Amino acid sequence: MNVSLIWQSLPFLWTGFLMTLALAAVSIAGSTVLGLAVAALRTSRPKLLRGLGRAYVELFRGSPIPITLLFVYFGAALYLGYGVNLFVAAAVGLSVYHSAFVAEIIRSGIEAVPVGQHEAAQILGLKPAQSFRWVVLPQTVKIALPPLVGQYISLIKDTSIASIIGLAEMMKVGQSIVDRTGDPVSIYLTVAVLYFIVCYPLSLWVTRTQRRAI
Repeated sequence: MNVSLIWQSLPFLWTGFLMTLALAAVSIAGSTVLGLAVAALRTSRPKLLRGLGRAYVELFRGSPIPITLLFVYFGAALYLGYGVNLFVAAAVGLSVYHSAFVAEIIRSGIEAVPVGQHEAAQILGLKPAQSFRWVVLPQTVKIALPPLVGQYISLIKDTSIASIIGLAEMMKVGQSIVDRTGDPVSIYLTVAVLYFIVCYPLSLWVTRTQRRAI
């Protein structure tokens, strides 16, 4: 392992690392908002809305994430007539793809809330939207949070796939350094350590939270 090369490459990898963190943060927010909307469709009463929600989930859960990223980036230029910023395309692609998984986690959390809680809200005279906001959603968050964080960890790692459209996140920067220096072991090991620094504490928190729930 070339320590000198790692030290010289750190400023460039750090720039990519910050891009990865920014992309992950925006994508987590986007996938959560979209996932919540799709979960609302999946648990709604009209069959048409439930069907639309299910179709959305099955479409993205059954397709590889690179296809989604490439479709967003090149599809926008083809069908909208103008290019899309690399960061925006990557964030939209990751958000849309992971929102399908987030939606199922939230849906499971909603359905895990005891029926008695819904009935109690109705007895109190709460409207369906109020019941969901003040009674169902807080309990859903408590139930769904550990698997949600697990999904967010997967999203953070999936930011490396944004390199296929040319975004200079950490994996793309590392690949460029390897192409220039010819030392994949030192650089990719450093990239792996940086991913580990972000993902391991979250993974540890999920494990401890799940143990407390048992």
